[in-house]
Amino acid sequence: MLLKYDVIVIGGGHAGCEAATASANMGVKTCLVTMDMNKIAQMSCNPAVGGIAKGQIVREIDALGGQMARVTDATAIQFRMLNRSKGPAVWSPRAQCDREKFIWKWREILDATPNLDIWQDQACELIVENGEAVGVKTVWGVELHAKSVVITAGTFLNGLLHIGRHKLPGGRIAEPAVENFTESITRHGITSQRMKTGTPVRIDKRSVHFEDMEIQDGEKDFHQFSFMGEHRVLKQLPCWTCYTNKEVHETLKSGLADSPLYNGQIQSIGPRYCPSIETKLVTFPDKEQHPLFLEPEGETTNEMYLNGFSSSMPMDVQLNALRKIPALRDVKIYRPGYAIEYDFFNPTQLNLSLESKVIKGLFFAGQVNGTTGYEEAGGQGTVAGINAAINCGGGEPFIMHRDESYIGVLIDDLVTKGVDEPYRMFTSRAEYRILLRQDDADARLTEKAYNLGLATRERYDWWIEKKEAMERIISFCMNSPVKPKEINSKLEALGTTPLREGCKLFDLIARPQINLNNLSEIVPELKSVIDSSQNRKEEIAEAAEIKMKYKGYIERERMVADKMHRLESIKIKGHFKYSEMQQLSTEARQKLEKINPDTLAQASRIPGVSPSDINVMLVLLKR
Repeated sequence: MLLKYDVIVIGGGHAGCEAATASANMGVKTCLVTMDMNKIAQMSCNPAVGGIAKGQIVREIDALGGQMARVTDATAIQFRMLNRSKGPAVWSPRAQCDREKFIWKWREILDATPNLDIWQDQACELIVENGEAVGVKTVWGVELHAKSVVITAGTFLNGLLHIGRHKLPGGRIAEPAVENFTESITRHGITSQRMKTGTPVRIDKRSVHFEDMEIQDGEKDFHQFSFMGEHRVLKQLPCWTCYTNKEVHETLKSGLADSPLYNGQIQSIGPRYCPSIETKLVTFPDKEQHPLFLEPEGETTNEMYLNGFSSSMPMDVQLNALRKIPALRDVKIYRPGYAIEYDFFNPTQLNLSLESKVIKGLFFAGQVNGTTGYEEAGGQGTVAGINAAINCGGGEPFIMHRDESYIGVLIDDLVTKGVDEPYRMFTSRAEYRILLRQDDADARLTEKAYNLGLATRERYDWWIEKKEAMERIISFCMNSPVKPKEINSKLEALGTTPLREGCKLFDLIARPQINLNNLSEIVPELKSVIDSSQNRKEEIAEAAEIKMKYKGYIERERMVADKMHRLESIKIKGHFKYSEMQQLSTEARQKLEKINPDTLAQASRIPGVSPSDINVMLVLLKR
């Protein structure tokens, strides 16, 4: 049987769902191929979305017209804004979700998306003709042909599960691995490597002594992930915290000889920033305790997730160690933690559009690019889906720069630097994080997405409404004077210095003790301007306040970013034969030959390319 489409997406995880809906919403005929329609967008590890820098990515997906934020808001059972004690540049939303409801909300969206079909099957061979991807074959003998193929296979490519000395093929626990598909790609000149990740034990909450744990409630304010959609509709639940102890550590150490991480069974690269509990013991031998977070898996289920206890130790070692924790002394588990090894393709083999440099029309997104996390996968999937759709009709690829989005930082890091461990996004990876706040993702991206045909008119209109409401507030504050005698007593009550002379409201906002909320209580006219917003007035007021409070910092960082854009505008691809350029260092020649950067700015970010190498290329370009 032969099925014809414009875009085929292989894999129904977070990257695949975003890629498929993005290309379909841009008007191209799309097919999502997945092994199990009942596990669409499965949250393989923690059923949580967001976190430090990851939350910003989800807001960006939403601003682009993607779906992850809306699904998260509809299924959230706890929400928190992390890093609130720091500046707004690093505020990061995070939500615990109902795992099953998350899947079915995604199914609703996929089923309602025009131009999108779902085919339940397993891809086993990539079809390539004249150096171009034209489709895939499946294990059931079906051929699907298309102009663009997007591979988002997650951890399924030659996946191998480990619990102690036991190992079984699998893409996730109780789900089959995908064999042969990697080999059908690598035979065309693309190279693959192996990575490792893991997940913790799942616990029956009825066996937990919560009186020996510390409760961690969520926040109940206006914040959410999507700029649109309903505010949290499910029952909000607490999380809980406790700690390991010396007895736990001794029990785990007794089983290290049977740990696949330390007996030579696993050779591949694991995540530095989400280590297993046994790795923590070996890496930090002097630490007497490590924090653990017990988090709900759903609104009604008894299943809970023990964050911080990722492990591939033997089952009995895991269980015995857990029972040394007072709150878990009678614990029952649904299944132990496990590790998984899988194939990935080093992302230096990709262009910034996420299209392969080797095979035209072939795109990669998600964990197959060496990343970890649903959010990183969703961001890549959105970009891959957009560019797969563009590839069908011709046109310039959609590429975001490092000062435009965390997704742009993510992709530039992957393509330019490659990975030697599972890549995880942090705010520290972004040099322009004051410009990449969670509150302004729509300001950065929605108009671009609307012009692409991805963001809907409703999404665009909401952004214009928000933009105009923010401008009204800022304009009012810039043009409204106040006199000392009118306001000094109220300023002193707020713990800030009284005025010696009149000023504008805008000047008062810069003070740390002052915000739009308490200032509007002092100046009723300001409250009227804020209340004139028809939708999400709290969100609009917060975004306007951040723009005023941090105006100087934002403008200074914008100037720095604009200077870098000059290097971004200098195209060098195809201008140099790096192997023959004796003026460059040997390492620079080798790295530039391998990456073949698009611009001088991208070249400057390649490890091993020095500022003097960049100056040499600048001089040669002028000649």
